[in-house]
Amino acid sequence: MNKNLVIILCVIVMIAMLLPSGGKQRSVAGISEPVQKPASGGETLAVKGFEVKLSFLYSYDIEALVVHKKNYTANHIQDKLAPVDLALAWGSVAQYNKEIDFHWSQNNRFAHWRVDNVSELAPVGGMQGVQVQASNNHLIPANKYVAQKIKKIKTGDHIRIQGYLVNINATKPDGQRFYWNSSTSRTDAGNGACEVIYVKDIQKIS
Repeated sequence: MNKNLVIILCVIVMIAMLLPSGGKQRSVAGISEPVQKPASGGETLAVKGFEVKLSFLYSYDIEALVVHKKNYTANHIQDKLAPVDLALAWGSVAQYNKEIDFHWSQNNRFAHWRVDNVSELAPVGGMQGVQVQASNNHLIPANKYVAQKIKKIKTGDHIRIQGYLVNINATKPDGQRFYWNSSTSRTDAGNGACEVIYVKDIQKIS
């Protein structure tokens, strides 16, 4: 291969590696709040030697704007169950997401945000408005097809998720146990406020 062509190709690859691959922030107006309805039943999964029992609390249908995405690749059971967390917004937070720089971020299974000036939050109803119109979501794919669809989701995507809010009780024959409970409210905050969703389907709207 021509030496100059090799150099050009290497430069293109380096530039591609430096470009952001996780999408970009944007705004979407008119997204309604999530809908949940009481549900019963569940699923049993085998994950990392655990028998994992998922108890359905509510059916869950959420249309939202993805404001941040975090992949978890460690070898913990929660990372195998839910390898992706999505920070989602709806209502006025989604509508003004590009106008207001929320500095969204995620780590340790939490979503975080901050603004440079609290006065910026007036269009979304202040800090309380953000709390009730955004959430961090642990996504448990129901099958490999859903898992592949989740992997393709990016920041800035307008999506719809259908599934169940679940509580998880996992046990190993040696007595090890793991619990993970979903929030069932959009008004809570802090530890325990994340939604744990058993995802039956996920669609990109735009």
